[in-house]
Amino acid sequence: MALIVQKYGGSSVGNIDKINAVAKRVIDYYRQGNQMVIVLSAMEGQTDGLIKMAHEIADNPDPRELDVLMSTGEQISVALFAMAVKAMGYDARSLLGFQAAIHTSRMYGKARIHTIDTDRITNELKKQRIITVAGFQGLDDHGDITTLGRGGSDTTAVALAAALNADVCEILTDVNGIYTTDPGICPKARKMDIISYEEMLEMASLGAKVLEIRSVEFAKKYNVPIHVRSSFTRERGTMVVSETKDMEKVMVSNVAYNKNEARVTIKKVPDQPGTAARVFKPVLESGIVVDMIVQNTSEDGTTDLTFTVPKADFYKTMKLVSDVARKIGAEKVSGDENIAKISVIGVGMRSHAGVAQKMFEVLAEHNINITMISTSEIKVSCVIDEKYTELAVRALHEAFGLENDRKNDQ
Repeated sequence: MALIVQKYGGSSVGNIDKINAVAKRVIDYYRQGNQMVIVLSAMEGQTDGLIKMAHEIADNPDPRELDVLMSTGEQISVALFAMAVKAMGYDARSLLGFQAAIHTSRMYGKARIHTIDTDRITNELKKQRIITVAGFQGLDDHGDITTLGRGGSDTTAVALAAALNADVCEILTDVNGIYTTDPGICPKARKMDIISYEEMLEMASLGAKVLEIRSVEFAKKYNVPIHVRSSFTRERGTMVVSETKDMEKVMVSNVAYNKNEARVTIKKVPDQPGTAARVFKPVLESGIVVDMIVQNTSEDGTTDLTFTVPKADFYKTMKLVSDVARKIGAEKVSGDENIAKISVIGVGMRSHAGVAQKMFEVLAEHNINITMISTSEIKVSCVIDEKYTELAVRALHEAFGLENDRKNDQ
């Protein structure tokens, strides 16, 4: 008998028929002798609808009340699911975040899980019940409802799996696994049987929407195996696990891209100690995440500073940086929203040389100019013109032999 935590996304519980289908699937697992803890997202489109209503009331809805409102979507899902299981002749119990004792920080809209008291869930499982927990939500130290941000149900599921010492955490969605790149762009993309936590973290940080990045961080920290698979088939998906020796044989395992970033450049910044801190302080204090940073120093005592931020924060960043630029005597500020970040990822880079060089050569062969470069131990990223994204992805995928299982280690 195994303890299995499963998470079903909004597309999997988008209507009553789908909820009944999920209930039947879960019961199949239960009848095999497994203990089942099910985490559900809100029904597809419901969270967006709630946010829309909130903004019809107020331009800037109160964050606490917005969390109270948004948490109701998952409440509907778990209640309907528990009803469906009971209607099929099996016992079930729905729990909201506070009932499942998921304790979080007090950061409305993007709270972080601190602890989970598993006594309630464990006691319910002992009564042979199928337990369903509302994803995306918790309770802070003041007793207020909090939400974890978009994709937060993934984090709920993995955190529960860690706390319960589950045998596996299955993330069931509308795709049947993790691919070597986006199959919508590259028809030759191949579903991967296995991927490391480190590679998945890089993919998530680069905008891959298969798993929310905090869920992967939880999984890595507590060594929770994640099985990403389709909720509409019984086909085996992709396992996300600790790195193995075999993984190191593969030079590159994935080509990722992100079109949701923008570039900001400050020209002729005085090259003096503390200037960079002055530039970035208002940006970081506004909660804007800065990604790639490049500094080019010239002989005249100035430097050009270029960095990337989420596209949604572009105009806010431009205003903040322009104000700072005037104060420090920089020449001008420019920006570009039409960029994309292309990355090749693989734990095998630790033991294989030449990945960056090969990437640069492939892009050059297709006349694609690189404007920024960043690297990590298992990743090389290049910023290019957005219009070349699809071409770059397909070219790199082919060049590293990703359509053929484990062929790029030669």
